[in-house]
Amino acid sequence: MTYAFPPGGLPDQTEDAAGNRAVFTTAYAFIPAAVQRDIVTSYFPGWTDTRAWILARPLSGFAETFAQYAMEVAPGGGSDAPEPDPGAEGVILVADGTGLLHLGDTTHELRPGSYAYLPPSSGWSLRATSLLRFHWIRRRYLPARGVALPEPFVTSDPETPVRWMPNTDLWGTTRFVDPEDLRHDMHVNIVTFQPGGLIPFAETHVMEHGLYVLEGTARYLLNTDWVEVGPGDFMWLRAFCPQACVATGEGRFRYLLYKDVNRHPALTL
Repeated sequence: MTYAFPPGGLPDQTEDAAGNRAVFTTAYAFIPAAVQRDIVTSYFPGWTDTRAWILARPLSGFAETFAQYAMEVAPGGGSDAPEPDPGAEGVILVADGTGLLHLGDTTHELRPGSYAYLPPSSGWSLRATSLLRFHWIRRRYLPARGVALPEPFVTSDPETPVRWMPNTDLWGTTRFVDPEDLRHDMHVNIVTFQPGGLIPFAETHVMEHGLYVLEGTARYLLNTDWVEVGPGDFMWLRAFCPQACVATGEGRFRYLLYKDVNRHPALTL
């Protein structure tokens, strides 16, 4: 398994910014790996020896439900109180390195492909045991009447099977949560396309998306634009933005996918 991550560093003075292809529109944003550099990182209170690329945050009139980070933690760094919002839930997917996730009375060893769901007020903490890079998605949890709060869990990408779409083994999803489990108001999955796989229609739906390309290449439809995407590229889609995909490489194409689910739309802004 391979999991892309921002390259950091700084391009040489001979590079031309016009070739980076970054774009922000009223329907989507495309943030290529080439622009995820050292000088655009952020630092957080309560975290030591840590920097982050903030790739998405709620924006009025655009995508409003989630924030998405790529986190880099030096050995020994981390946080004893990483989540500042007691009403927020989160998901972590480890891209590279190792660390220890403390969750209640249990300590979990993190390695590439580790996946954790962290419900509100779960009291988790994290410490890197080597240079640790992980993707972190945060969302304000939306309670529903008569529906219990989800339990925390830790699993991994390699031990979770791909569920292939009907009548094909070229397009499938690694689902870490049962789609019919109404306790969960977000899904963070990994979508996989084998060479030649595609989404054969323009998906147009209420869910917002964050898509971080983990490996491989594809042509991706974003609203009216077909965009060439590859490892480390990030796509940020507002509700109802049409999307489709055609895998283009000789290897598989995979991305980490966020979407909001299982709740009525709010009727007031």
